[in-house]
Amino acid sequence: MTDLRETALASKAWPFEEARRLVKRFEKAPPKKGYALFETGYGPSGLPHIGTFGEVARTTMVRRAFETISDIPTKLLCFSDDMDGLRKVPGNVPNRAEMEADLHLPLSRVRDPFGTHESFGAHNNARLRAFLDSFGFEYEFASSTEYYTSGRFDAALLRVLEVYDEIMEIMLPTLGEERRATYSPFLPVSPKTGHVLQVPVLERNASRGTIVYAEPDGERVEIPVTGGRVKMQWKPDWAMRWYALGVDYEMSGKDLIDSVTQARRICRALGAPGPETLTYELFNDEQGQKISKSKGNGLSMEEWLRYAAPESLAYFMYQKPKTAKRLYFDVIPKAVDEYHQQLRAHGDQDAPQRLANPVFHIHGRDVPTSDMVVPFAMLLNLASASGAEDAATLWGFIRRYAPEAEPETHPGLDAAALFAVRYYEDFVKPHKVYRAPDARERAALEELAARLDAWSGPADPDALQTEVFAVGKAHGFEPLRDWFKALYEVLLGASQGPRFGGFIALYGIEETRALIERALAGTLATTEDSAPV
Repeated sequence: MTDLRETALASKAWPFEEARRLVKRFEKAPPKKGYALFETGYGPSGLPHIGTFGEVARTTMVRRAFETISDIPTKLLCFSDDMDGLRKVPGNVPNRAEMEADLHLPLSRVRDPFGTHESFGAHNNARLRAFLDSFGFEYEFASSTEYYTSGRFDAALLRVLEVYDEIMEIMLPTLGEERRATYSPFLPVSPKTGHVLQVPVLERNASRGTIVYAEPDGERVEIPVTGGRVKMQWKPDWAMRWYALGVDYEMSGKDLIDSVTQARRICRALGAPGPETLTYELFNDEQGQKISKSKGNGLSMEEWLRYAAPESLAYFMYQKPKTAKRLYFDVIPKAVDEYHQQLRAHGDQDAPQRLANPVFHIHGRDVPTSDMVVPFAMLLNLASASGAEDAATLWGFIRRYAPEAEPETHPGLDAAALFAVRYYEDFVKPHKVYRAPDARERAALEELAARLDAWSGPADPDALQTEVFAVGKAHGFEPLRDWFKALYEVLLGASQGPRFGGFIALYGIEETRALIERALAGTLATTEDSAPV
């Protein structure tokens, strides 16, 4: 066993804790199929979203950890439930009338409202694959329709028919009275209409592998449960999939705890233990309310990627998956800077520290080098102070601070400069509120301006920070954070900001002195209802 493996086996990072559970699963014997199977699920009635990314990213982290401590091969299966019936027409698609006519058809048979694929399910599946490919995930795609119709699930479906009564005993107590009266784990696909029918099973014949049901017009029909002629209800379907494929690991959200419990019981009834599972917490909005697609109070994948690189989102997803986190725009700058802090730390860390570093779980052993010589939060404040409308404006300041940096040699920093301008325009600029300094703050600012005017040394961030500290102490600010808060509110129109010595070095000593003069002259001060004058 390598030193790295021994270190990983002792690591307290949560992906390794999950991976060790899988190692224990195979203590007595390796998986008969020859590999450990990780699975994620996707419902193609809508486009991939930030939750889809989070589930695949986190599962990949566990997979990578498992591969570090085990020689058993692995696969990640991204399973699309595209045989599910279309329950309602999404509100954000064209040709909605056409889709209304296709209600209750499997998603793989619903006409594509965008006209680009043979079905709505195929359209969204293609979007899913492009989505996953764009982030470099290694996975195998699986279509529910293909698995059902090709016969890959036939043996498992016949097994479901054999233990039908046990499954009903598991499911019926979880349902309301009305639902119990019509419930069946099998949903026939009508040979007349192609609809996925929510109807009771009237008869079943395990020896023939068939069920009998009544069509909406009353006709009794006998069909095999194989060959794609039925689709299972989703909880039994989930369990059947675990059983049929030998899924070893799958994670899901806190809202599916009961579903996992029922699916595991059904899987055991079929004759398999079910996978190792992880329940992750759901995201909340800025007010701490659960994010809901219908409410529109969440942060979309596209919105995050407008303001930051995907690695920062992967870093956010890594953090404490079992703890509820607020997912809104203000978390983006913090995630970007913390991600790059971890990148910079990685090079000087020993093996245990590296395996506990989130960037190992994001990138594996091929951890990149950070080129963010200016923190993202500093870029935001620079955009605010300079009114930058493009990345080129910020580069004029960046070159002064880091002469060796150029967009060509620092592509991550160049991208971050553009992200910072976008973030500033969309979130900072509309809410900037400057205030005038009080008497003590005015005196301190005047002294700081005078010291900057007399500054003859290099623009060293630490030396400038010492100077700012000295002014605050000289004017009796206690605690000193009140002095820095005053600087941010008076000069930047915000209640918090960067390490001010670093900001001066980046923005420029003369430019900062001029900024202070404008604040003292009242040309920065605003009210909440007015723009800077």
